[in-house]
Amino acid sequence: MNSPSAGPRIDLRSLPAPEPAAGSAAYAREKELALAADSRRRDNYERYLAASHRQSDVDYLPVRLDIENVSRCNYKCVMCVVSDWPKGKRAEDMLLDSFRKLIDDQYGLLEIKLQGIGEPLMQRDDFFEMIRYARSKHIWVRTTTNASLLHLKNNCRRLIDSGVNELQISIDGATADIFEAIRGGSVFSQVKENCCAVNEYCRSIGVECTKMWTVVQKTNMHQLEDLVDLAGELGFTNQVFSLELSDWGMDDMRERNNAISVENLLAIDHLLALIEHGKRVGVRVAYWNPTEPTVLSLRTRFARGLSSAPMYRRIAESFLAVISGTQTFCKLARH
Repeated sequence: MNSPSAGPRIDLRSLPAPEPAAGSAAYAREKELALAADSRRRDNYERYLAASHRQSDVDYLPVRLDIENVSRCNYKCVMCVVSDWPKGKRAEDMLLDSFRKLIDDQYGLLEIKLQGIGEPLMQRDDFFEMIRYARSKHIWVRTTTNASLLHLKNNCRRLIDSGVNELQISIDGATADIFEAIRGGSVFSQVKENCCAVNEYCRSIGVECTKMWTVVQKTNMHQLEDLVDLAGELGFTNQVFSLELSDWGMDDMRERNNAISVENLLAIDHLLALIEHGKRVGVRVAYWNPTEPTVLSLRTRFARGLSSAPMYRRIAESFLAVISGTQTFCKLARH
């Protein structure tokens, strides 16, 4: 397929954003269960809704938290900071007891993303237990995986059976040469088999929780339609394209990723056409909007000395540092 024509900078707000794989109604139901389960959580949520989200001093706890259970990965992706870490590791894994305490202390939580910079399945049993613990409190749990380990130790079924609400699987190429060039250390054929297996298992038990997630860059921008087709072939009903690359507030990563960024290279008509193509093959196509104060934008804001972001979402890293509203990092006490 030919590369799409270049166009002006795309306003992602004009494109459909990702929705929960199970649907917005399922998310709303789970939120009501979470609010009903703890009066402190409901009170915190009401204070959050009533607050001015431009202020830096707030009187409520985060309603979302991105928790990095591991700071290591078995891949060396070209656009990821992990590729610069010695042996692909920055710190020790988060302890299960520390995770439980974090969840208990952060009683305002309605949703967590249990993954940061790394492959969460490398933590093995504790990862599944973390999901189960959060779900026992009706907290909506999302995670992201490179799918390389799903065929081992019954991980495919164990992950779905843990009760995870959303499983984002990173697929950055429609062919082995592109996929493996972007995701260093990967085996495309195994990842495809694992995706088929997890989606087949989900269908067999009536669960809808998976999404295929693609970080678009110059290397794969000519394969966007092929990626939508691949999503359908692998059993996904949701495909998300992320059109901007993070620099984690680091000058060297900014320079590296600017060289492969597709900003100003994609035409809005082409992105809209992908949505229609997805409808024809049974795949909902959406685009991730990085303007939401997520982990990466928060880290970038603080690294560049910008003002505090709203206390909507925070990140807890595996070594128990938390991005705070008043300072870049505050250390959590280990127990």
